[in-house]
Amino acid sequence: MDALMLLTADHNRVRGLFARFTEAHEKDDDQLMTELCAQIAMELTVHTQIEEEIFYPAVQAAGEQFSEEVTEAVEEHHVVKVLMSELESIEIASEPWVAKVQVMMENVEHHASEEESEMFPEVRKAMSMDALVELAERLEARKAELGAPTAADKEYLSTDDLKKLAKEQQIPGRSNMSRDELVATVAPS
Repeated sequence: MDALMLLTADHNRVRGLFARFTEAHEKDDDQLMTELCAQIAMELTVHTQIEEEIFYPAVQAAGEQFSEEVTEAVEEHHVVKVLMSELESIEIASEPWVAKVQVMMENVEHHASEEESEMFPEVRKAMSMDALVELAERLEARKAELGAPTAADKEYLSTDDLKKLAKEQQIPGRSNMSRDELVATVAPS
């Protein structure tokens, strides 16, 4: 697994949480919305931290052409962090709380889509596969230090179990994912 696959897997895991949050909102399931929002916050906190500590510095070291993209990405992270902190002072499951979660989701989706369509293809050209694999190992190690699940935590699952979890977690694109992509993407049950 390389760093870009790992980060895309994080994006897709969060997209699945977003879909489940939207579904819970449509069903007026305040408890599930609250639980999913906590999971979203944990995922985003770990993801932004590993990108800012490890991925972005490596990308900037790969070439000056990434400076503007990295600066913009860090600012997009800041916006999401502000929205998450504001959620703490709003009544859970209230109309303003749901609206703020939805705005946060839109910001994250914009950020993830931009990284995947603009930054990642350029990074793939600028860095060797060995460098991207080594970078993935560093990102995974940091995730483990932060107490987040890693691919190694799900290696033992059968492909059928991975597909079942991906369906339950509403992971987008799951039907086209390889076993390695599923391992990187699904959250442990």
